[in-house]
Amino acid sequence: MSPDGFAFIAGLVKSRSGLVLTPDKQYMLDTRLGPILKKEGLASLDALALKLREPRAVALAEAVTEALTTNESSFFRDGKPFEHLKRVLPQLAAARPPGSTLRVWSAACSTGQEAYSIAMLAQELGAELAGRKLEIYGTDISHEVLARAREGYYTQFEVQRGLPARLMVKYFQQEAGRWRVNPALRAMARFEHLNLLAEFRHLGRFDVIFCRNVLIYFDSPTKTRVLHALADRLAPDGVLYLGGAETVLGLTDQLVALPAERGAYEHRRPVAKAG
Repeated sequence: MSPDGFAFIAGLVKSRSGLVLTPDKQYMLDTRLGPILKKEGLASLDALALKLREPRAVALAEAVTEALTTNESSFFRDGKPFEHLKRVLPQLAAARPPGSTLRVWSAACSTGQEAYSIAMLAQELGAELAGRKLEIYGTDISHEVLARAREGYYTQFEVQRGLPARLMVKYFQQEAGRWRVNPALRAMARFEHLNLLAEFRHLGRFDVIFCRNVLIYFDSPTKTRVLHALADRLAPDGVLYLGGAETVLGLTDQLVALPAERGAYEHRRPVAKAG
């Protein structure tokens, strides 16, 4: 692929999703865009870059962007954030008026394992939430993974990755060789298309936000922009979970790490003035 062709596709994907593709990532284009080349009847990635320059190539640009975004996920991924959430949700419930709803956002939710892990955790807490309902909102830039999340079907390999056998038996049903999240759990989560680079004030405030292993694909200005937008949607006493390799240091002063909790952040508290 020519340097100009690579630069054009990389620039297009960055502007649409924030994903930064460096020249050493050309193998990703070779492997992930092959099906699109075949579908469009194009002989090369350079031919694809040329077609993407056409004004009417909006749908093609979206398909290319989706193909290049990473959709890795698993149930109760990394463990620690969910252990912390198990302690946090009852505290948030106690701080809310009776009958209120706790809102949790799984940003870049991929195929839904994170959202359903949160739903299972809430179900297991039961009375500890003091009757507060839980609303889980999953979003992703990829329509394909959102369709899978809504259906709630997972392979044997996928349910074996992080999902305890007890919870699999309790919350899943086996259908045609796959495992499906039961209707009650699926009803707790809503999945919608959303680009984290877009405006999302309309989503309202959330008590908990998961946005893990997403910022690692952005450059620093984009990370700052997204973190500020997430902080704006986080309740004053809420918690934001980032990936273990991600940080807010040097990117925003609106959020600070929770002591002894890797990947968990809260709003920076105002410093009390002396006297």
